[in-house]
Amino acid sequence: MLDVIAPLVIQNTTKIVLVSLDGLGGLPRLETGRSELETAHLPNLSQLATEAACGLIRHVAPGITPGSGPGHLGLFGYDPLHYQVGRGVLEALGIEFDLRAGDVAARGNFCTIDGAGRITDRRAGRLATEINLRLTERLRKIRLPGVEAFVETVKEYRFVLVLRARARGGAHLAAGLSETDPQATGQPPLPVKALNPRAKATAALVNRFVTEARRLLADAGPANMVLLRGFDQLPKLPRFPEVFGLRSAAIAAYPMYRGLAKLVGMEVLKTGATFDDELATLREHWDTHDFFFVHYKDTDKAGEDGDFDAKVRALERLDRAIPEIRALKPDVLIVSGDHATPSVLAGHGWQPVPVVIWSRYCGADGVTAFTERACGAGSLGVIPSQHLMPLVMANALRLTKFGA
Repeated sequence: MLDVIAPLVIQNTTKIVLVSLDGLGGLPRLETGRSELETAHLPNLSQLATEAACGLIRHVAPGITPGSGPGHLGLFGYDPLHYQVGRGVLEALGIEFDLRAGDVAARGNFCTIDGAGRITDRRAGRLATEINLRLTERLRKIRLPGVEAFVETVKEYRFVLVLRARARGGAHLAAGLSETDPQATGQPPLPVKALNPRAKATAALVNRFVTEARRLLADAGPANMVLLRGFDQLPKLPRFPEVFGLRSAAIAAYPMYRGLAKLVGMEVLKTGATFDDELATLREHWDTHDFFFVHYKDTDKAGEDGDFDAKVRALERLDRAIPEIRALKPDVLIVSGDHATPSVLAGHGWQPVPVVIWSRYCGADGVTAFTERACGAGSLGVIPSQHLMPLVMANALRLTKFGA
C-alpha cells in the first residue's frame, strides 16, 4: 500500500488528527450483556459517530491478537505482517536512548516471584518509577563478556535492556530470541532460547543476565525478578512524512508510543504525563504540523487490570475531551485504537475495534453510537488497519486519482 500511495500524494493545507485509544475494544459483561463502550456515557463520541463514516478495524488477521507495536503501525498505514518491530526497540527509542545498528534491545518488566520461583505478579504491583530507578542501578552492576549491557528505566515497572558488542573482540549479537515472560502467573520465567543458529551466543548472554538479575534483586521484594520480551535490532522503515507528504507530529505521554512514532519519522513533541497535557501540546503546536497522532493510555491500563468500571470511566474521560479537539477545527478527525483490551480477558484481545472518520466528505452512514456493535454496521465495514491512512488522506483531499 505504501508504494501505491506515495505517488498519489498531493499537497494541501488540511489538518488531520488521529486519536488512538489504547486497548479501545471490549467485550460484554455477563451481568448486563453490554461492553465497556456500550456501558459508558459517551455523548460526544456518539455525536461524532452520527456525523462520520464508521466501521471496525482489524489490525493483523482474524483471530490474531496484536501487540501495541503492530497495532499502531497498522494505524499509520504500515502492514504489520510486513513491517515487524520488537517492543525493545520501541521502548529504547521512546526514552531517547542512543540505539545503534547492531544493538539488541528488549523490553523488561520488574516482576514478583515466590519462593519456588513462580511468577505471582508480572508487574510487581505496577511498581513506582522512583523504585524502578533504584533497581536499574543494581542491574547496571551486571557484567557480560564481550558486550556492554545498558539498563534504563522507562516508566513504573518497565525498563529497557540493550546489549552492545564492544568495539574490539565483541560478541556477535543477533535478535532471534524467545521471551522469558510466559504472559501468565503461577509459572516460572522461561529461559531464553535462540530462534536461529546466529542467536545462540546472544541467548547465552541474556540468560546469564537474568541469572545475575535474580541474585541482585533477591531482597528487593516485591520486584525480585525480571521478565524480558520483544528482542530486536533497529530496523529501517519507510518514513511516514515522506510517504504521506505530511508534517507529522506525535503526542504521547508513554515512551513506547513516542518510540514508535520516532521510528517512522514523526516529530515527537514534548508533553506532560496526563492527557490534559497532551491536549495542551496539541493546541500549542496546531499551526506547525498537518498530522497529529494523539495517544490515550488509560483505557488499556484499566482493561489489562481487568477493571471493567475503571475502563468505563476512562472512556468517559476521553469523551469529555472530544469537544476540545473539535474546537480546533481539524479537517479530518479519526478516533480508533490499536487493539482491544477487554476487561473480561484482562489482556489484549483479537477483536476488531471501532473506528470513526469525520470530514466534510466522509458520508455519514446512520451509525449513532461509538460502540463495537454500532460501528460494525457502518459504511466502512471491517477494514485492515493499513487501509485507514489511504481513507484519511482521501478525506483530507491529499490524494490524486490512480491511473488514467
